[in-house]
Amino acid sequence: MYVRDAKNRDEVWLLDSLDELGLDDGSFRSRDYVIALDEESGEKAGFGRIRVHKTDEPFCELTCVGVSERWRGQGVGAHVVERLVDRAAAEDFDTVYGFTSDHGYCAQFGFEAVDAEDLPEGPRQRLDRVREADGDAIALRLDREAFSMPERLRERFKAAAPASAGDAEPELTAEDFGYDEETPTKYSTNLRR
Repeated sequence: MYVRDAKNRDEVWLLDSLDELGLDDGSFRSRDYVIALDEESGEKAGFGRIRVHKTDEPFCELTCVGVSERWRGQGVGAHVVERLVDRAAAEDFDTVYGFTSDHGYCAQFGFEAVDAEDLPEGPRQRLDRVREADGDAIALRLDREAFSMPERLRERFKAAAPASAGDAEPELTAEDFGYDEETPTKYSTNLRR
């Protein structure tokens, strides 16, 4: 398992995954994403985005972190977060923001809750926009030097494997689309007159 920067060829998968997980990315750019992949099969397991807001005082936001259901609970999301924090450092940001109602997950990496009144103007406006879709969202801030990866998540990631095939979705049949033996199609040969 490893995490790499997204490529243009990943766009369709990213957009489908965002839709499947109900994540909204109103300003989608695949180059802002990282993707976790299985080294052996090449299967994509998770993703996340670092979004740079170019306001009067630029800031970066960790957003749209998602893990495919087959890969959850194995440290995939944690390693996506780690790679995003590294990318923020590469872009010279000492602070990374997050705006979410799932603040417990982020807290394990060193993110701390921030009152809206204590936020600079740009992050405060972003929090207001996020709250339009997620009324329980709070602002989180991470000093990138304070980032820490729990060892248990690092170990899980080393041994990550998809959920067993028995847990996979069943194959679709014609009946799933409303067709049965009585439904005429343009290929039907038994037409009644």
